Amino acid sequence: MGEMEQPPPGTRIARAATQVMALFVLSRALGLAREMVIGAIFGTSAGYDAYLAAVRIPDLIFSLMAGGALASAFIPTFAEYFARDDADGGWRLASAVVNLVLVALTLAAGLAWMAAPALVSAILAPGFPLAQQAMTVSLMRVMLVAPVLFGVSGVVMGILNTRQHFVLPALAPSLLNLSLMGAAWLLAARMGARALALGYVVGAVLHLTVQLPALPRVGARYHPVLTLRDPGVREVLRLMAPRVLGLAAVHLNFLVNTNIASRLGEGAVSALNYAWLLMLLPQGVFAQAVATAAFPTFADQAARGERESMRHTLATTLRMVFFVTLPAAVGLLALRRPLVALLFERGAFRASSTDAVAWALAFYALGLVGHAGVEIVVRAFYALHDTWTPVWVGVLAMSLNVALSLTLPAAFARMGLPPYGGLALANSVATLLEMGGLLALLRPRLGGLEGRTLRASAMRSGLAAGGMGVLLVLWQWGLSGAPGAVVGAGGILLGAGGYLLAAALMRMEELRAVRALLPRPSRQA
Repeated sequence: MGEMEQPPPGTRIARAATQVMALFVLSRALGLAREMVIGAIFGTSAGYDAYLAAVRIPDLIFSLMAGGALASAFIPTFAEYFARDDADGGWRLASAVVNLVLVALTLAAGLAWMAAPALVSAILAPGFPLAQQAMTVSLMRVMLVAPVLFGVSGVVMGILNTRQHFVLPALAPSLLNLSLMGAAWLLAARMGARALALGYVVGAVLHLTVQLPALPRVGARYHPVLTLRDPGVREVLRLMAPRVLGLAAVHLNFLVNTNIASRLGEGAVSALNYAWLLMLLPQGVFAQAVATAAFPTFADQAARGERESMRHTLATTLRMVFFVTLPAAVGLLALRRPLVALLFERGAFRASSTDAVAWALAFYALGLVGHAGVEIVVRAFYALHDTWTPVWVGVLAMSLNVALSLTLPAAFARMGLPPYGGLALANSVATLLEMGGLLALLRPRLGGLEGRTLRASAMRSGLAAGGMGVLLVLWQWGLSGAPGAVVGAGGILLGAGGYLLAAALMRMEELRAVRALLPRPSRQA
């Protein structure tokens, strides 16, 4: 009996994205609930500012040494072993990478623990008062165990995704959110911001352990090997090196933003964080889910030399992502204040906090489509074993971001506007330019990107989103004085309904493609 025929790549991505998206929706919903709980307890306070500054270094260590950089290099290399039926070689590679990650992250975390006071006072938060700087140092030292756990978890996630197992890896972030939310809810009254640091560490433990049961299901085999001489390990490091430089540029921007925001008064760091997370909500629910599911398919098509199939898969994926994120950006911009009030304005989160977050969100929303597009396009480069191009484009974009971050806040202040809005605008401008540059450079690599169809799709999506924006402005004008919950919740429903109606009237193919991602009741044979 022959092998079962494999479904088309688009169908595999849709099936995987459906699973991943459901769990990403859960994760983002829990992430939103986490921020609502934290907002009610901490608001835009000095304690929450200290936690957000402290977590930058653990995040930096993980991201540079074992986060996106490692995944983008490990998945294509690991996939190639199975494409040529060398499972044992693949598992030796995975084991060597896990062991190297453990050693490297432990050393990096130890160095950061010793250097914490200097990192906080000179780089992270020089604008904080001395007592707040001391709190930041204490919180950072507690959280430095987490990168080691997240590092191993990241490798396990790459293994499972490569073997087309997406459920438990996609569930892992939800457990991190639950841990942070529970810590804030149950321990903050006694521990203050230290409760969040403890929740972060417990969340890292859960992030790893929830994935471990899936390893036997994909036939994982551990080898006690620690070497840099293995050809697969060297290939991972070769592919990873440029990506590390790119991520370093991204995190340099985060450090610059935190440094500048620490000088703009209490609550500036927190306000930017709340707005950033709201902007990333639709990107995480849809774009990241689709990108996670598409990357193994891109890698497989690239490994087999199927450039035409990869081009079509990429173009179809981009059309779906733009179809969802364009109206999401318009909706966030139009409903920013009632939406922030609906979600956060309770407890310690006052009306002044709502105004601050809504101001930052207005400028972050402008870059949502760019963030979503970059999420997809960089994975196509990684699948082609080209990690340098996204890196140097990213470095240029982040250099522009830093330059704008150093100039726009002052320009905003001269106009009498809250200066931290300039930090959000700098990020959006740089990210949109990054997406455009990557698309232009990828086009000749794949013999085109079905540009005419992609442009027409984006124009129709933009037209429908623009109409939705006008509808939302009229909605708020007609309900001026109504409670924010009514304006915000009603606007979400009205905007979604208006956009989908416009898409249906224009008979947009993307509407059917996105609808195919939604889970359907199973039919019995």
